[in-house]
Amino acid sequence: MDLEIKHTSRVIYARLPDNSKAFIRYRVEGNVMKLLETYTPPQHRGKGIARKLMDYAVEMARKNKWLIEPICSYSVYYFIKHPEHRDLLVPEIRELGEEGLKELFKKRLEEEKQKD
Repeated sequence: MDLEIKHTSRVIYARLPDNSKAFIRYRVEGNVMKLLETYTPPQHRGKGIARKLMDYAVEMARKNKWLIEPICSYSVYYFIKHPEHRDLLVPEIRELGEEGLKELFKKRLEEEKQKD
């Protein structure tokens, strides 16, 4: 699927063929990009859309010389799967290493399930 990804000062998004949207909500504080929420409509999950949005976020962070604080579970998962981008993580998350990231992912997933 060829996606046109755009961003505002708070959202990275892509409009999908059925006119729904996938997005990452974020906030920049100082030189830290906080990834707050990732959403892909259910009918489009499993197609790599969230990964493409995260790739875009990583590009933005590199271009702007920001560090990344992954807050939502998917953004933590992305850094488990893409260790080549961990240099962008804020030091306290980078220092967790592989196992610590997996623990953080489980914790964030549990917190998100409790919100639903």
